[in-house]
Amino acid sequence: MGLVVQKYGGSSVADAEGIKRVAKRIVEAKKNGHQVVAVVSAMGDTTDELIDLAEQVSPIPAGRELDMLLTAGERISMALLAMAIKNLGHSAQSFTGSQAGVITDSVHNKARIIDVTPGRIRDSLDEGNIAIVAGFQGVSQDTKDITTLGRGGSDTTAVALAAALDAEVCEIYTDVDGVFTADPRVVKKARKIDWISFEDMLELASSGSKVLLHRCVEYARRYNIPIHVRSSFSGLRGTWVSSEPIQQGDKQVEQAIISGVAHDTSEAKVTVVGVPDKPGEAAAIFRTISDAEINIDMIVQNVSAASTGLTDISFTLPKAEGRKAIDALEKNKGGIGFDSLRYDDQIGKISLVGAGMKTNPGVTADFFKALSDAGVNIELISTSEIRISVVTRADDVPEAVRAVHTAFGLDSDSDEAVVYGGTGR
Repeated sequence: MGLVVQKYGGSSVADAEGIKRVAKRIVEAKKNGHQVVAVVSAMGDTTDELIDLAEQVSPIPAGRELDMLLTAGERISMALLAMAIKNLGHSAQSFTGSQAGVITDSVHNKARIIDVTPGRIRDSLDEGNIAIVAGFQGVSQDTKDITTLGRGGSDTTAVALAAALDAEVCEIYTDVDGVFTADPRVVKKARKIDWISFEDMLELASSGSKVLLHRCVEYARRYNIPIHVRSSFSGLRGTWVSSEPIQQGDKQVEQAIISGVAHDTSEAKVTVVGVPDKPGEAAAIFRTISDAEINIDMIVQNVSAASTGLTDISFTLPKAEGRKAIDALEKNKGGIGFDSLRYDDQIGKISLVGAGMKTNPGVTADFFKALSDAGVNIELISTSEIRISVVTRADDVPEAVRAVHTAFGLDSDSDEAVVYGGTGR
């Protein structure tokens, strides 16, 4: 049997009982003949609690020291899990991200993995141990400082280790039974997806689906690492994310026309009012945003007024970066030449994702009709070959998601989806 990398989220290791349950699952995989590497997140809400503590001590915590603090959460989980496995009569060794060979760039709080050199992990496995790795963290190639990978970093750690160790599969254990056609906390009739392509999963992840983060799926696609998303609270088969459809029984799972509906209420909208409608103005705006190291999502530019020659440009970005974006633009107001700025953090994004929409011309019309019938007003629209996204009022998001989900026949006829830990991650 081959090597398996398993990742357990914070809800799966939230307390001592959860850690013991995870230890039993890992030992079961070991008994079945697999070499096992387990990647763990911090227990429950530990990371958020540490961030709150840091902000009580310092309004703007230094990035390096914040990373030193936050990585403590995963180190606690890995040590406790190793103890629990040893208590079951099996040998286990725990490793920090740097000990596991996770090499990153030097950007604190949201570092990117450059390389993985898992020599110590491989040696430990060859000695018959189960390897437990702290997720979400690595070590800078240049400064040798401890770094963290940002939200979803443990998923990315797991996939990166799976690629470096040539694992058969990367199993992501969470508190839902797989990837659903919508967030089961919002749509009770959401249906579990048996298989989804990397491309569709990337769109769902970038559109707000919280089960897998975008960087994790991107890494898996690059190295063609199959991901199996399943619950640590049940023994049910989960969702496979891979480049090729899977076999289920005697038949191959087909690609659905529509994979699912995702939503995101963590973004804000900035409108730059009164921008001269001439070449270079948009470039100046987005260069300013880029220099502030802010990622933007959707962009729309209005038609300029003939009498003034001025236009408005709106874009969306993470709420957490809103203040930084406004400050950067205000600082460069003279160079850009706009009149004013508007900021709106009461927005939500709804996205319909599916490779089948490329060859089904009625999808767009049905999508907008469902929103219209639900009385939802649209502020921005963005499309790709396999996705349609709209921005609406945040208060309209739950009803909009349910309306679109029903309109495309995604509602399940069976039992309601279960979120065991309450977070959907």
